[in-house]
Amino acid sequence: MKKLSTPPPKKPFNPAPIWFSLWIALLWLIVFDLDISFHTLLYGVEDMAEYFSRYTAPDFSELSRYLQLMAQTIATALWGTLIAFITAFILAPFAARNLTPGRVTYRIARETLNLLRAMPDLLLALIFVAALGLGPLPGALALGVHTAGFLGKFFAENLERIDKGVVEAVQATGASRSQVVMYAGWPSILREAIGFTLYIMDRNVRMASVLGLVGAGGIGLALHDTLRLFKYDESAALILVILSVILVFDYFSTWLRGKLT
Repeated sequence: MKKLSTPPPKKPFNPAPIWFSLWIALLWLIVFDLDISFHTLLYGVEDMAEYFSRYTAPDFSELSRYLQLMAQTIATALWGTLIAFITAFILAPFAARNLTPGRVTYRIARETLNLLRAMPDLLLALIFVAALGLGPLPGALALGVHTAGFLGKFFAENLERIDKGVVEAVQATGASRSQVVMYAGWPSILREAIGFTLYIMDRNVRMASVLGLVGAGGIGLALHDTLRLFKYDESAALILVILSVILVFDYFSTWLRGKLT
């Protein structure tokens, strides 16, 4: 049998003890900084176990109504994503340095996207519910306004990275600025734009359930009502429906984004 001429590679260093020590130190720092009492936590465990035991018998007797409410929540997320996409589609070329008509337009578009992104969707939902009343419309508007800022920023930064030669080739045909955007800008980032939009849709489905708790319609509003009336069996069924749909949508969105890469 032929002997190996070179020794086997050295076994890599195991960082697990260091990571575990750092994790313990960080945990101690959190407990010290927040002045958390372990005695209170230990006493609270029994109370928490008793509280969660109330959710062990989900009542699916109104499953069709729950699914209808979940469909309303998904529709809220879908319309919110569509509002965000249209807004971002219009603003992004103005916020891209290589496609914007001028410096002032660039700054206005950029700051508009920053402003949209800075407003939390939960706060926007409260404002829209106060202005428009209960229902899915405030939720769709809140999601649309908030995520338009993120989507517009993603689009603008990708438009700035497109090949300069493609832009110059379209400009050489005498195309106007809007034609350059349509024939050189968007086709160059089509795959990334679809991926980002799917990611935002995935995120909006989760948030639409939460916005229902503040009156923005859908299954979140029903969950809020059952929790307020101490109907734990119905609350457990609603939570399971929400989790199941979100998991299915998450896997579908991940699979679809994987197909695009």
